[in-house]
Amino acid sequence: MQIRHSLALTGTAALGAAGVIAAPAGAQTMNVSVTIPRLSVAEYHRPYVAIWIEKEGAAPRSLSVWYDYDMKNGEGTKWLRDVRQWWRASGRAMQFPADGVTGATRAPGEQKIAFTAGKGPLGQLAPGNYTLLVEAAREVGGREVVRLPFAWPPKPGATVKAAGSTELGAVALSFAK
Repeated sequence: MQIRHSLALTGTAALGAAGVIAAPAGAQTMNVSVTIPRLSVAEYHRPYVAIWIEKEGAAPRSLSVWYDYDMKNGEGTKWLRDVRQWWRASGRAMQFPADGVTGATRAPGEQKIAFTAGKGPLGQLAPGNYTLLVEAAREVGGREVVRLPFAWPPKPGATVKAAGSTELGAVALSFAK
């Protein structure tokens, strides 16, 4: 098992003025791009992937979980605990399938997902420093976590990038108004 934490920060994700409530950032969109690498292995299974945000002093917030949700008798959920960091942070407290969060596993390649402030799993965010985490775990494979720190509310166009080395490729987080 390998966990890689690498970071390349471009642009600026600046905090708003002191005392600003989360509401002014309501039109912000958080765009996440996750590359699932094509691996040449004897037995390939699509990875289970969890995407969530954390802020010190606040409960973690699951944004998206990709797994075999359509397996008979909900059997795909029993492997979610292999996405260990996410499972310990918030996964074990969730009911599955989770509306607006659950999704199917994804094929190798670049996968894009967008979240709008004030809607769905992103909801309202208080100003502060956050970390977006993307974790992938694959049956008969490895596990990897990539972390992308960002400040909320961000400036439109701010971008944060990181890259995994085994189970995840490039991961990017960008913001638009």
